[in-house]
Amino acid sequence: MRLTEITYDSAQPVESYGPGYFRIGGQVLHGPTIITPWDAGPWGGLEDHAALLALADRIDVIFLGMGAEIAHPPRALREALEQAGMGVEVCASPAACRTYNVLLSEGRRVALALLPV
Repeated sequence: MRLTEITYDSAQPVESYGPGYFRIGGQVLHGPTIITPWDAGPWGGLEDHAALLALADRIDVIFLGMGAEIAHPPRALREALEQAGMGVEVCASPAACRTYNVLLSEGRRVALALLPV
């Protein structure tokens, strides 16, 4: 079997996560977090629609990590993102991180909005 090392160019993958934190680009972020290929920082959580809508012209799909378990996001959030033309994939945060990293390595226009595990 041939193994190929994954490269992300200048994009920022999720390096690790744990109880209450995410590690991106060597930086540890606590609490709800938004991660894009070009930046990572705190997020106001499920009520902070504006921070996610600001990404509409730069991404195609946003992965919404709902914490340790998958859960339904507020309907208003999902509808606002879809009306802005963004695809929304709801997952548990660990699955969202893994999927984001794979698509990021393919050069896709993706972002993460994560609640901590």
